Amino acid sequence: MSGVQRWLGLGVSLYVCGLLEPSTVVRPGPAAASLGTPEDPSADGPHPRAKRSWVWNQFFVLEEYTGTEPLYVGKLHSDMDRGDGSIRYILSGEGAGAVFTIDDATGDIHATQRLDREERPQYTLRAQALDRRTGRPMEPESEFVIKIQDINDNEPRFPDGPYVATVAEMSPVGTSVIQVTATDADDPSYGSSARVVYSILQGQPYFSVDSKTGLIRTALMNMDREAKESYEVIIQAKDMGGQLGGLAGTATVNISLSDVNDNPPRFPQKHYQMSVSESAPVSSTVGRVFAKDPDEGINAEMTYSLLEGDGLDAFDISTDPDFQVGIITVRKPLSFETKRSYTLKVEGANRHSELRFLSLGPFQDTATVHISVEDVDEPPVFELGTYFVEVPEDVEIGATVRTLSAADPDVTNNSIRYSIDRSSDPGRFFYVDITTGALMTARPLDREEVPWHNLTVLAVEMNNPAQIGSVSVTVKVLDVNDNAPEFPGFYEAFVCENARAGQVIQTLSAVDQDDPQDGQHFFYSLGPEAANNANFTLWDNRDNTARVLTRRSGFRQLEQKTFQLPILVADGGRPPLSSTGTLTVHVCSCDEHGDVLSCDAEALGLPASLSPSALIAVLACVFVLLVLVLVVLSWRRRRKRPCVPDDEENVHENIVRYDDEGGGEEDTEAFDIAAMWNPREARAAGGMAGGCGDPSPEIASLSGQVAWGGGGVQGYVLAKLHEADADLWAPPFDSLQTYVFEGAGSAAQSLSSLHSAAGSDSDQSFDFLTGWGPPFQKLAAMYGVSEARGPPW
Repeated sequence: MSGVQRWLGLGVSLYVCGLLEPSTVVRPGPAAASLGTPEDPSADGPHPRAKRSWVWNQFFVLEEYTGTEPLYVGKLHSDMDRGDGSIRYILSGEGAGAVFTIDDATGDIHATQRLDREERPQYTLRAQALDRRTGRPMEPESEFVIKIQDINDNEPRFPDGPYVATVAEMSPVGTSVIQVTATDADDPSYGSSARVVYSILQGQPYFSVDSKTGLIRTALMNMDREAKESYEVIIQAKDMGGQLGGLAGTATVNISLSDVNDNPPRFPQKHYQMSVSESAPVSSTVGRVFAKDPDEGINAEMTYSLLEGDGLDAFDISTDPDFQVGIITVRKPLSFETKRSYTLKVEGANRHSELRFLSLGPFQDTATVHISVEDVDEPPVFELGTYFVEVPEDVEIGATVRTLSAADPDVTNNSIRYSIDRSSDPGRFFYVDITTGALMTARPLDREEVPWHNLTVLAVEMNNPAQIGSVSVTVKVLDVNDNAPEFPGFYEAFVCENARAGQVIQTLSAVDQDDPQDGQHFFYSLGPEAANNANFTLWDNRDNTARVLTRRSGFRQLEQKTFQLPILVADGGRPPLSSTGTLTVHVCSCDEHGDVLSCDAEALGLPASLSPSALIAVLACVFVLLVLVLVVLSWRRRRKRPCVPDDEENVHENIVRYDDEGGGEEDTEAFDIAAMWNPREARAAGGMAGGCGDPSPEIASLSGQVAWGGGGVQGYVLAKLHEADADLWAPPFDSLQTYVFEGAGSAAQSLSSLHSAAGSDSDQSFDFLTGWGPPFQKLAAMYGVSEARGPPW
């Protein structure tokens, strides 16, 4: 038996909000008609179909019920229910028990909560009939739907509001601005609860709205942005087709008018009066003009130009892009004395002419500008902006090289005085006449020393020294032939003993400080004294160089080592100048290849065949010899070093002349005469204190030559002088001075006071018979000689 045949039909009575009477019976539809009773498996014949009453599987209930009692939805009833309470009805599914309840005995269904279709439009539930005693299903479980019927409980809303829109000013009527859309949460398929109609509450007569689509359009022509720039429009959306009782919602639309170039520029005044000083520099500002344009942005951008007038060549006009003003500037230097006023016609026009709206215009305006030139006290002005002068370097002192002229440009025409700015002429080569402006030379000019002079000449007004004009004067010193050519250095040549005739031994060139316009031209020849030289000849290359060649072969060092060859070089100036140089030729011995081996010339270097290793060996030998010489010198100095009783070792050798009388005691105090002591005492002292051993040769020589009975001291001094002159290795710090001889042969005769009338008690007494003077007393004490023995000579 199939499942369908097992179903038992449910009879359902429906009472919905008074729409159906309790006795009303709804006939089953086509779907219900297919339901049958269970088949009998023992039947052999055709399956009989039990007659069913009606079957209902859908209920309806209105939303937003506000009553206090539960809302009756409908009734479930089974054909097997005999009304004796033996059938128990059970409800399950969406909202069962919470939203919907059922009377298990009668099958009545009620809604216990307030329903909202916008939250949930329907509920799907399942019903079952059970045997109350056994709990067995009397029929299969049946599914049914409870739909929530809509009422107009939601007003239209604008989800995208508020709106912002822009439309160009001066737009024609009907120009689309923006479309607004309202939505209604009610059921659009049930009644007119969701049918919305649009209308405009605020914004007329400038704008209108389509009632069905919500499209906003312009409704008035010539809306001017300059008059009113923005509008606030309020749109209403009403459901129920706009009928009375429908719900409504609103939205705000802010509409701004965008600018178009519908206004031409206008000058607030037609005539401008300006003034400018005649000393105003080029590009300086004279004044400004401004044409007003009520438009904005690029529609208000201006451009200014000069149309006509007598100042088109003296003034310019430009546009300031930030402030849209016209700036009039000076185009060239002005002069009050030349022209005192100008008139200009200025035009101001919109820059972007392609944006001009419709046929309005013209989009430009003109104004007249009068400019007055103001007079100022100007400095003197020279006739030329700069001066260029060429002067030969042999020009005479005081010669006028150029006359400069300056004048006062003012109407007063003050007198002018001229001078040179000395910082531009530190050498004082020029001066200018104070009244005439004549520029003259003050010193000889020398192109080779200063070829250019850049002078600044000043012109000062007599009545107003503060007004000073200046001009630059460039003086070029022209060359004259005042310098003879000469050789750049000392020429030295070498000729081999085996040289052949006609062999080039030297190439010569000359220099000349002059700078002729056609270039230098030198001419070479042998000096007159060497015109018939049998050894060498000279060949002029005609390119400012010359060659020296041998005239014969077979030179010999033994016969003549050097030759002096005078060479004359002359320039091509007018008059020509010349000089003579000497070429020194050394005769050298050479190998078969012509390489020099040896010669007496100082400039001769090492042979070309000398290898680097041989050169290093020679240098090493030289270094060893130098070391040996230094060692020998050090050893000899140590041997000759005297042994003295004290530290006074640096006794300088002096040659003392006695043509004058001398300084008396000061002479004896100025020098150490310890070396004149008794040689024996010196030897004894040296042996005890010096620690030197045997007496030195100097002490031995002193012992052998000093004798107290004669002139031994003088002889000893002469002997030591001769010995020092003969010894080439002795340094000049060994010396011995003596002061016991007055000297002889003085051209001034004797200036001594030995025969003076001074008494014996005087410190200046030199009477050796009656008493010794203080100097000789000191000397005698040093030599151990008493006064009774007499002087030590």
